Amino acid sequence: MRRGDEMDLARRALRGRDLVVFSNDWDGDPLSKVHIMRILSRDNRVLWVNSIGNRAPKANAHDVKRIWNKLARFTEGVREVEPNLFVLAPLAVPLYGSEAVRSLNRTLLRAQVLRAMRQLHFKRPISWSFLPASAPVSGRLGEEFVVYHCVDEFSAFSDTNGRHIAELEEQLLRRADVVITTAERLRESKARINPRTSLVRHGVDFNHFVKACDPATPIPADIANLPKPILGFFGLVADWVDLEALAAAAKAHPEGSVVVIGKVAPDVDPAVLKALPNVHFLGRKSYSELPGYCRAFDVALMPFRVNELTLNANPLKVREYLAAGLPVVSSDIPEVRKVGLCKLATDEADFVRKIDECLAEGAGPSRVRAERIRHESWEAKVEEIRQHVGEAMVKAGRGL
Repeated sequence: MRRGDEMDLARRALRGRDLVVFSNDWDGDPLSKVHIMRILSRDNRVLWVNSIGNRAPKANAHDVKRIWNKLARFTEGVREVEPNLFVLAPLAVPLYGSEAVRSLNRTLLRAQVLRAMRQLHFKRPISWSFLPASAPVSGRLGEEFVVYHCVDEFSAFSDTNGRHIAELEEQLLRRADVVITTAERLRESKARINPRTSLVRHGVDFNHFVKACDPATPIPADIANLPKPILGFFGLVADWVDLEALAAAAKAHPEGSVVVIGKVAPDVDPAVLKALPNVHFLGRKSYSELPGYCRAFDVALMPFRVNELTLNANPLKVREYLAAGLPVVSSDIPEVRKVGLCKLATDEADFVRKIDECLAEGAGPSRVRAERIRHESWEAKVEEIRQHVGEAMVKAGRGL
């Protein structure tokens, strides 16, 4: 077969298919997986299987509420949330220490997914996993092809059993027909196990976030009258966020405001920030509201602690800040350095210096700045993914 014919087949291979997707809960914030599957669902059917968990639940209000929500979703069965996109909230026993319980959960999960596939009349399915926890069932559902889409170094999360997650991921890597990674360090490490590994970095919902540059975009009331400059962060406040860097920014600009938008993880104590009068926790906001908040920011902040987790991370919020036209100060991690449009800080003092440089050079949303990231759309990234997956399917003689 000629190379041109192979490329044409590859482009067509990931269309008109049935995809079984293992990922985070659909009703959470729209992460990279949501953007990708929304685009693929335009010409494929997608069964989205909500998270089956990477860790055992804890006896706190957050986890109890999460279990209750999962039970409620389970009773709804398979629901169509968007055209061609169906969500299954599987039921599992929330205990992970025992091999007997793990075996029961494997059996339960496989049975529930197969039942949903039959209900939707899925044929020649492709399984697409964003989570190592799917390893016990990925490749055991009668799939024609298995994709592992790795977006994090999951074994490095502090609230998981790292060794168990690493074992699950190795199973998935060995079973996958193709592996997609979102960071160069992830590509290098996963390719040691599966040489059919490619790199496709995150995209951005440019048309959504660029609204921050439009004077007609309303600024929400809870940020509109805060003292300037406003140094802003949005996202989950987890243990990988450098709270001390945010505190240093607040202390360096007592005349201004540090704004934190998003949930605070149950195991994070934000006391160092709550003690400062000019730090404002505004809570979680809907995705649709974020451009309005970005319009109020003078500088966007991405303060991550540098460790094994963040060295392998490709923070989606950086591209979203940039699409909003904002100057960005970030911790110096490889994938942010690769973007090349942010000021990188090496410690708390440097973080403050880089914020001051942004303020001096022109703060707030700028359409000129935003245009520099326009080419990194999710549509362009999904085409890259189609090509990698399609080429692997052609080489394997499947999916044609």
